[in-house]
Amino acid sequence: MPRFFAACFLCLSLSLGLGGAAHAATDATLTREVNAFVDGWHDDAANARTAYFDKIAKDGVYIGTDRTELWTRDAFKAWSKKYFDAKSAWTFKATRRNVYASADKSLIWFDELLDTKNMGPAMASGVLRKTKSGFEIVHYQLSMAVPNAVNGQVAGIIANHEKQPKK
Repeated sequence: MPRFFAACFLCLSLSLGLGGAAHAATDATLTREVNAFVDGWHDDAANARTAYFDKIAKDGVYIGTDRTELWTRDAFKAWSKKYFDAKSAWTFKATRRNVYASADKSLIWFDELLDTKNMGPAMASGVLRKTKSGFEIVHYQLSMAVPNAVNGQVAGIIANHEKQPKK
């Protein structure tokens, strides 16, 4: 719950200008650096390189598509071990990414559209912290991109699944 309140405060302070003006990263160099970092992170997963987890901050959070998937970095690493050991993690390819930054560029956030091997079209957003040694992922949230026209069907499938006895 403290993370939720911290995220709410961050959003509120940025929208009210308390943390400096939030703006699209017009700095082409910063945008290139962020794109290279996040693309490299996705490539680490696609090639099952454990360096993937080194790019997530020690206090970082990863939120997956299942409602049970809210992990700290170390819990996410433990859950993912079987995929990385099998050399077949996940493949995400960004087709579009928007990059934003705080006025001092120490906090960067982004949203991205993804082509994924297993889920099809997906969306994600993330928050990066810029440190002396580079970027680190503080927060990443993945979601499936469900077209509005089929949202009712998907909601029905989920409702039926939730009614099933737990194994």
